[in-house]
Amino acid sequence: MVVYEIYWIDPIEGYQLVGTLPERRKNPSRITRASITNWAEKFFGKKLEIKDIFFIQVTIDENTGIISRPTPFFISQQNI
Repeated sequence: MVVYEIYWIDPIEGYQLVGTLPERRKNPSRITRASITNWAEKFFGKKLEIKDIFFIQVTIDENTGIISRPTPFFISQQNI
């Protein structure tokens, strides 16, 4: 299962995982960066500015629950 981990850049605490969005859309053309960040903004409210939100796509094995992240997994300001 494809899941998006939504992160917020907290100026004091650093990167904070604020939620996950499981991908359920069947039409890949509807899956865009804007659609994912818009969902996060609607779900978490206006407290989080869109410029302070980013996400990564991970895969969760439905049988084992093991999460596969992109390699190498690190976050830098250049990736935002």
